[in-house]
Amino acid sequence: MWCIPEITPEYIERMEDVLDIYEKTYNLEEPVICFDEKSVQLLKDCREPIPLNQSGRIRKVDSEYIRCGTANIFAAVEPKGGRHFTYVTANRKGAAFAKIINRIANIYSQAKTIHLVMDNLNTHRLKSLTDFYREEKGKEIWNRFTIHYTPKHGSWLNQAELELSI
Repeated sequence: MWCIPEITPEYIERMEDVLDIYEKTYNLEEPVICFDEKSVQLLKDCREPIPLNQSGRIRKVDSEYIRCGTANIFAAVEPKGGRHFTYVTANRKGAAFAKIINRIANIYSQAKTIHLVMDNLNTHRLKSLTDFYREEKGKEIWNRFTIHYTPKHGSWLNQAELELSI
């Protein structure tokens, strides 16, 4: 399913900003990190696979399963540095976002700024960090980043989202 965007001046501005940041020469002092999350179901097989009675045959597996809840996967991708980070959390709420952003800031502690490409989810804001870490520390962490929001319905621009979909 695809959401066809309305090509507005804001859409073009955000798209060009993200494309410009991808064109930058690799710089350890200003890494470009793409960030996204994906909710997943935790499933358990409830039937044993059907035994093979002949070699060369495809193994048959029943598609029935037991749902064991959900989890969230945060992905951070540094395309030009070849680094990929995956974090599993119980949910994608602001507190989980704040913790992961702090982890990324610590990984790139020597950077002058960290260019962060992400979508416009309501938790992807300074408020998530200040709510979790309080005002001073939340702002200190957030200010380590230069934020580049993808346009609405422009998720194809976020390399972390592409990686999660694979």
